[in-house]
Amino acid sequence: MRPYLDKASPEAWKAASAYSETVAGVAAAAGLTTVEAEFIKVRASQLNACAFCLDLHCRETRDAGVTQQKLDLLPAWRESTLYSEREKAVLAIAEAATLLPLTEESEGDLAAARGVLGDETFAAAEWVALTINMFNRLSILSEHPVRVRDTAGNVVR
Repeated sequence: MRPYLDKASPEAWKAASAYSETVAGVAAAAGLTTVEAEFIKVRASQLNACAFCLDLHCRETRDAGVTQQKLDLLPAWRESTLYSEREKAVLAIAEAATLLPLTEESEGDLAAARGVLGDETFAAAEWVALTINMFNRLSILSEHPVRVRDTAGNVVR
């Protein structure tokens, strides 16, 4: 088992946490909703296969009022009519920022997302995507465990 990076370097963790809080504040001020930010976090975490962040952000997305159906269909968002134009824009940003290098298709997705969101919200969404990708890598490299929860969401063990 590798060391937890957050525990092994608490000052770096503190700086990463402060950075994340700054990005969240900038995103909210730019008009990115909590749901939109959480969709970015969940989709990137799915693509990166980060179990710890998926567990955390799926719970936070549900707490923000998103239905389980929308969470279940997130991997197939392009084929679903459940997502708004803005939600599709932020999901496209999440995928482009996670699946580097950019392709012609992802460049087109980003241009379309920018048209939907406007420059300020678009940039904020990209910052959220960059940030969750960093935290995904931190949790994967640290092998952060996912705790078993009951149906009410309480930790069982």
